[in-house]
Amino acid sequence: MPDDKTPASGFQFGLANLKPVESNNVTLTFPDGARREFPKNTTGLDIAKGISPSLAKRTVAMALDGEVRDLADPIADDARIEFVNRDDPRALELIRHDAAHVLAEAVQTLWPGTQVTIGPVIENGFYYDFFRNEPFTPEDFAAIEKKMREIIARDKPFTKEIWTRDETKRVFAEKGESFKVELVDAIPEDQTIRIYKQGDWFDLCRGPHMTSTGKVGNAFKLMKVAGAYWRGDNNNPMLTRIYGTAFAKQEELDFYLKQIEEAEKRDHRKLGRELDLFHFQEEGPGVVFWHPKGWTIFQALIAYMRRRLTGDYDEVNAPQILDKVLWETSGHWDWYRENMFAAQSAGDEAEDKRWFALKPMNCPGHIQIFKHGLKSYRDLPLRLAEFGVVHRYEPSGAMHGLMRVRGFTQDDAHVFCTEEQLADECLKINDLILSTYSDFGFGDIVVKLSTRPEKRVGTDESWDHAERVMATVLREIETNSGGRIKTAINPGEGAFYGPKFEYVLRDAIGRDWQCGTTQVDLNLPGLFGAFYIDADGSKKTPIMVHRAICGSMERFIGILIEHYAGNFPLWLAPVQAVVTTITSEGDEYAKQVAAAARKAGLRVELDLRNEKINYKVREHSLAKIPALLVVGKKEAETHSVSIRRLGSEGQTVMSLNDALAALVEEAVPPDVKRARTAGVV
Repeated sequence: MPDDKTPASGFQFGLANLKPVESNNVTLTFPDGARREFPKNTTGLDIAKGISPSLAKRTVAMALDGEVRDLADPIADDARIEFVNRDDPRALELIRHDAAHVLAEAVQTLWPGTQVTIGPVIENGFYYDFFRNEPFTPEDFAAIEKKMREIIARDKPFTKEIWTRDETKRVFAEKGESFKVELVDAIPEDQTIRIYKQGDWFDLCRGPHMTSTGKVGNAFKLMKVAGAYWRGDNNNPMLTRIYGTAFAKQEELDFYLKQIEEAEKRDHRKLGRELDLFHFQEEGPGVVFWHPKGWTIFQALIAYMRRRLTGDYDEVNAPQILDKVLWETSGHWDWYRENMFAAQSAGDEAEDKRWFALKPMNCPGHIQIFKHGLKSYRDLPLRLAEFGVVHRYEPSGAMHGLMRVRGFTQDDAHVFCTEEQLADECLKINDLILSTYSDFGFGDIVVKLSTRPEKRVGTDESWDHAERVMATVLREIETNSGGRIKTAINPGEGAFYGPKFEYVLRDAIGRDWQCGTTQVDLNLPGLFGAFYIDADGSKKTPIMVHRAICGSMERFIGILIEHYAGNFPLWLAPVQAVVTTITSEGDEYAKQVAAAARKAGLRVELDLRNEKINYKVREHSLAKIPALLVVGKKEAETHSVSIRRLGSEGQTVMSLNDALAALVEEAVPPDVKRARTAGVV
């Protein structure tokens, strides 16, 4: 007789080999948490129509598990689904992407035979590169924009087709689109070839797109043209790049155009010339030639930062040039070599033939200072600051006035601390950064925490600890500010050696600038063998926090020039007042006024030119002089001055002593005023 367990064991064996039955449905989770099943490969458009015709009408795309997709895409797997309408912030990139396609169709319609190449979305807009024997100019914009509006008004649907490589190359070759044929060859073999059509016109594109050209709307504008080599290689043909921008609403476009107009007026390069602050020249590419007035601003900023560090930081100075051995240890020679300036010493002896590098950053030098002499846990935290000049190679096309240079000064510091001290140090740095920005009139700040990247050094345990501490600090920053300071997370955007805070400030015309940073370093001190003696007598590797507030002092001054439009607050203005005369009868008294003002500590110039007073006032107003002290025979007799302030039509007559006292008080830097109020000085 068979064993009575045989059927059971045989049944179990059968279960183990059964294949699961594939479901013909997908489960979609909606933003409100509701879950519904739909037949597999149902499109987002079908689902939207099933919910409500009005929803389908206003939806331009969908997001599956956060990824924006074509609304007409079939849905093959379970996912979280969101419907994206035109006012959704995620739709802005789609609007600009679609506008680029509309631009390309308009150009090829107006100028048959023009070849299209690539047309990506960029910050604040889009561009498209065209090949044509005669380059386009801004004079062509009116006709192109008119044709674009016609294409948008036709409201043709965007449809996606999958083509074979051979078919794609054949079709574009027949159209004379040799650049597109080359692009097909550059697409990896494992990627499908997607063609997007808008009526009869089509293009090679990854997508996604909105549902039709009409969704682009008319809040767009072509901005400028530029030359660009095909694929960035100067051995290739020169193309014409047409830049444009687009927004969901006309008022958003109007605001942006007004911002651009204001930014052109405030351009620090233009104001730098007009105010005689600095210049650049070919013999020193990417390094600043500071003029007396610009250097006065620079030194005033350095003096301000030095006062802010007094009592908390020790200022040091590490060598400008170091043997490459240090940069090999730090990893910069391998990770950052293409951005470094290096040279071999010129000695005749073999041992003198060494490679050196101009420092691109200060951290290796600061670690050497930390290592000089035995350190105890009682010495921590140790905060080392340096206004160190660093040099980094930037491509010539990337340099931009003071904003992007090859040689600049960092208000750099490194804090060596224990794990237990890390949170407090990050909070102290945060308070210093925020109060500094406030002193310069920046109140709209975002603090972003960038977490571990895929490629990184250090153990998961050390990253867990550092990220946990910084996440706690981030919450505290937001809480302590009463919601005034916004916070955000940048997943995977940390440095390879540790997580970091990035401080983004908004200027007077609404532009964002990333300046300050707090970076936790789990790597560098250990690479250099830095340690301190802990309470139990053991050697411990310190945590190092890299800290910058202004970042590049040159760049920060560029930001300030544009933020203030050259109208610096009195404490920062290179020339705080000009003493000028109505007639030559006031010359001697003007000299006395200027001498008294300088003795009081004001930066004053004297203007005794034989020119009409209205001419002088206009000239000094254009030079952004904050205050004019106008004197004549009457002022000399009454020992007074007539004060004209920049931007004001009127004037105020005051006694000389009162006028100077008022200006001296106004010229007190904000940190000194705050210290006085607190009774510190």
